[in-house]
Amino acid sequence: MVLGSRDGARAAEVAAGVVEGTGGRAALLSGAENAGAAQADLVIVATPFDSTLATIAPLRDQLEGKVVVSMVNALHKHGREMLALYPTRGSVAAMVQAVLPTSMVVASFHHLPAGDMENLDSGLDADVLACSDHPEATTTVVELVNAVAGLRGLDCGSLAQASALEAFTAVAITLNMRYKAHSTVKMAGI
Repeated sequence: MVLGSRDGARAAEVAAGVVEGTGGRAALLSGAENAGAAQADLVIVATPFDSTLATIAPLRDQLEGKVVVSMVNALHKHGREMLALYPTRGSVAAMVQAVLPTSMVVASFHHLPAGDMENLDSGLDADVLACSDHPEATTTVVELVNAVAGLRGLDCGSLAQASALEAFTAVAITLNMRYKAHSTVKMAGI
């Protein structure tokens, strides 16, 4: 596993901190420049919204044919709540797919609290929704999610669903801020 950044030294420093913070359980994690991280078979884009396209565009050729997971949300904090922004293509994931037309983009991981994802002992209990125009890529992400204790991956359709997934993140974060919680999404009845 490789954590990417514009600054490879910074990525290595952060990766070392993660390894240390997990008591060595993330020992396979290393850091590299974004081009190094793009060599992986599956790439997760977790940048701030305003730098997503500038980060991935130079990697277009390296990401050809690969599963690229967009967990980016276009959000704006306004007072005591988060508001969803609606990108020109309807979702960040759709914008990523437009910039990476030969990659298999999957929108997923939007509703997991960041702090809990960093803590391997957090006991996350959540459903992780995934959508893509590439069914085999969705299957890959759902299987990855299902390999994590406490998480269940669910295929929620085509990439057109990404707009709703990303926008709902604003609601989830607002609830967490309001109730000082780290709530997750669970789909009852499935």
